[in-house]
Amino acid sequence: MSCAKSQIDIPEDAMNLCYCDESGTGNEPIAVMVGIVVDAHRMHITKQHWLGLLQQLSDLAGREVSEIHTRNFYAGNGIWRDLTAQQRTDIITAIFEWLCERKHSVVYTSVCKERYLRAFAEQRIPDELNTIWRFLGFHLILAMQKHCQKEMKNKGHTIFVFDNEEREQMRFTDIITRPPEWSNEYYERKRKQEALDQIVDVPYFGDSKEVALIQLADICSFFLRRYAEIKEGLLPARYADEETKVDGWIEAFVSRSVGSPCIYPKKGRNAAEDLFFNNASESIRAL
Repeated sequence: MSCAKSQIDIPEDAMNLCYCDESGTGNEPIAVMVGIVVDAHRMHITKQHWLGLLQQLSDLAGREVSEIHTRNFYAGNGIWRDLTAQQRTDIITAIFEWLCERKHSVVYTSVCKERYLRAFAEQRIPDELNTIWRFLGFHLILAMQKHCQKEMKNKGHTIFVFDNEEREQMRFTDIITRPPEWSNEYYERKRKQEALDQIVDVPYFGDSKEVALIQLADICSFFLRRYAEIKEGLLPARYADEETKVDGWIEAFVSRSVGSPCIYPKKGRNAAEDLFFNNASESIRAL
């Protein structure tokens, strides 16, 4: 299913919207995916505020900015070439402060690609998770299910909106509609509990130009990946104080996390949790 935000009919019992995007699915050693969790009833205000931020960026760039494209922005390429490094730093800091001030929650996942590919070749990855994108996306779903089922009176019900990924939509939707038996263990599904009962409807897919908070997920996923690359010595810092700056941004990001016990439990893990923990970035699962 492919649709823009304006085409998404939010079910009445959907209390949360989770906007998701990924980073590192090219030649990078680590891939990550981030979900920005927003109360559905406050979404119209959040969207207005985000569009206001884009207008400020448009004024700085001297042309209309409808989408940030974090990779180009961070490198100062394209329309961003006239901004100084300090201006870009200040904008990134303001974006993470914006996230914290609005008290949106975040959920995240990661995968070391070399480890994943080796595990898949050894048949230690379930067949239904035979792409890195699917591995990441399903982990986000399970982590939110685990987090939200603690809420009372359906407050945890969540609808997911992913950035367009045409090759994944049909198969991923099938997994959510008919989740594999092994996934029940991740959130300790009870005998009379419906599978993934906190996930409302099938996931939606939208264009990041039209779905504002997917852009924020893109920014967060980009810097979460850079954090892991630098911390694990996989790719060098690009400038002298990059590690310090990225540390600060990720500290702000993690302060809004749904919690590591739902994503990467440090102890007492079951087999389903181990599947994602063992293939994750060591620095990210330690957050």
